Amino acid sequence: MSIYPYTVSALETIARKTILEYDPYLLVNPAPIPVEDIMEKLYGLTIEFQYIRNNGRVLGETVFEDGMLPIYERKNNEGYKLIPVKAGTVLIDVSLLNCQSSGRFRWTCGHELFHWIAHKEHYTGTGEVAAMTTAARGSSTDKALERQADRFCGYLLMPKGMVKKAYYRIHQQTNEKISALANLFAVSRQAMEIRLTDMRLLM
Repeated sequence: MSIYPYTVSALETIARKTILEYDPYLLVNPAPIPVEDIMEKLYGLTIEFQYIRNNGRVLGETVFEDGMLPIYERKNNEGYKLIPVKAGTVLIDVSLLNCQSSGRFRWTCGHELFHWIAHKEHYTGTGEVAAMTTAARGSSTDKALERQADRFCGYLLMPKGMVKKAYYRIHQQTNEKISALANLFAVSRQAMEIRLTDMRLLM
């Protein structure tokens, strides 16, 4: 199977179809996309919060097969331990429960969702999980999969039509507009700035 089948337009189409399948009304008025509900209700995924790694570098992991997975037991300072996990589980690092990280939490969810939608065949049978990490992954394959997941996530959380509609409704200076749009779609300011630049709304 090729792991490079997704053009930018294909990823945007997949994101749009995902939203339409869950609730077409989400593409009528600009609002936060309920990514957690989409994961759980549309795809049957289970979100669990754990301290995934001691160094905090892994923010999310998607599990494709039943098995045992290492997590860090910070509460009792016991180090790493194995826990049973089922296919369709998405582990999210506890650090993202912080309200200040809500944009990062939603981004991690959207990122991991795409691994489940598009990369299941690549990971199933390998015993590996798809992990969103703050450190660069080693192989070119890993990097390609991560780039795909990030692009999809941006398209899912910030649908082009809704962003454009909101952009022209908000009558503020550019910097204030970026922040207002980030708040409206419940994403980070950085993510919104990148999306607006890609859409050529920021020059």
